[in-house]
Amino acid sequence: MIPEAKKDAVARALREAFGVTEFEEIRRLTAGLSSALVSRIVVRGRPYLMRVLMDTGAAAGPGRGDQTHHFACMKLGAEAGIAPRVWYTSTEDRVSITDFVNARPFPRTEALARLPTTLRALHALPPFLRPKNTFSLDGFIRRFQDAKLLPESETAELFERYAPVTSVYPRDSDMVSCHNDLKPENILFDGDRAWLVDWEAAFLNDRYFDLAIVANFVVTNDAEEEAYLRTYFGEAAGEYRLARFYLMRQTMHMLGAIVFMLFGSAGKPIEPSREAPDFRDFHNRIWAGELSLASNDAKLQYAKVHMNQVLQNMRTPRFQDALRIVSDRHASA
Repeated sequence: MIPEAKKDAVARALREAFGVTEFEEIRRLTAGLSSALVSRIVVRGRPYLMRVLMDTGAAAGPGRGDQTHHFACMKLGAEAGIAPRVWYTSTEDRVSITDFVNARPFPRTEALARLPTTLRALHALPPFLRPKNTFSLDGFIRRFQDAKLLPESETAELFERYAPVTSVYPRDSDMVSCHNDLKPENILFDGDRAWLVDWEAAFLNDRYFDLAIVANFVVTNDAEEEAYLRTYFGEAAGEYRLARFYLMRQTMHMLGAIVFMLFGSAGKPIEPSREAPDFRDFHNRIWAGELSLASNDAKLQYAKVHMNQVLQNMRTPRFQDALRIVSDRHASA
């Protein structure tokens, strides 16, 4: 279960954390898309989560090199009570051990009520570092267009309607400590409270980024959106916050469409007429753990779901209103 190359590192972790060199049980956990070895271990009758990264060096990709920042963010989350307790970390061995959360189903309506408070606590943490290598949607769009995965006629409206967002949305403002990867696998509910796990992508970012990711899964209508933001801000969101949140949601749909087409296509042209499931049904199934995005086909379906949704949203009067409200605020400033 533990690769030979990591056995000494795991023994070292167990000895420093618990004074033992062996666990009593181990079970590999396979949820999510991470390449890390994630296991439930039992030591002295108590379960823990052990995470072992196999890749070495910064060239291995984001989160696969130096784990100093990752572990620092995870510890800050644990101290704030929104991440499981941290028992051991080693940046050299790239091994961590935390409390194991016995996750239960997280009803969407309960998540809608609880997660804004969790996000508020996350965003109040001491400022995380900015990433050394930032990703940008603009860069992904250029990469997508260069790859010619779809005919230009299939994406012309998409890029034309989205273009005003790039000039209107205020970048590098309202920056807070963000998790940046709040998919359902990284939000665990034990029946009493929500826990955030897998902090590899954590860095300083726009607060609306986390809010928009979570909203894809728990916010289903305008009334729920109002309640979600009211709980987060501790007051009515107001016209500007609602507009900015709406524009960030469209940015997240664009990011989902472009990135998952790039990853799911494996560099091959995508069938233009590809059908897509309903946005809400697809996200409900992901939230319930009924659907995995591990296969390329699932990634392409997810990309199309986001593409259809953002096109639908950008054709509405609300989209134009949001552009105007955000533009006017920052033009006057």
